[in-house]
Amino acid sequence: MQISQTAAKSILGAIFCLGVFACSAIAAGAGEVKAGDLVITQGWSRATPGGAQVGGGYLTIENKGSTADRLIGGSAEIAGKVQLHEMAMNSGVMTMRPVDKGLVIEPGKTVKLAPGGLHLMLLDLKSPLKQGDKVPLTLVFEKAGKVSLSLDVQGIGAQGPANSDGAGGQMEKKMPDMKM
Repeated sequence: MQISQTAAKSILGAIFCLGVFACSAIAAGAGEVKAGDLVITQGWSRATPGGAQVGGGYLTIENKGSTADRLIGGSAEIAGKVQLHEMAMNSGVMTMRPVDKGLVIEPGKTVKLAPGGLHLMLLDLKSPLKQGDKVPLTLVFEKAGKVSLSLDVQGIGAQGPANSDGAGGQMEKKMPDMKM
């Protein structure tokens, strides 16, 4: 069987497009978002009790480029404000404060926003964060611009995203003999 050169090019083009689509779907399913030289992964949050006015957001940002970028803001429909905060121990006292000048992500470095350190604060929540939900969020970077992603809501006591070494804080993995 012979096919024309034009038909062959069309078939190869279609196969290439399907490959690109498949790779994009795999990356999106893994919770990876690319924006310029930045790769954002492991976006998660903890469920909040009813009536809570604040929630936390955690994620990992890797800069694969050769110049620094800066996280300068964010927003979410579920919250009145999204701010970058830092927790630290000062003279034996845990303190938390906004990071006013943003967070620099140096080239070739990875920054992890996690409980007990740098994190996003979702202020003035309009409704509770419920385990199993996804919270749409927009981060704003100096160079990469606006980046849309979702935070996977884990249980109230979660220590990390699901399927990570933190096991999403799930008691079943921490106490295997205990019936839940």
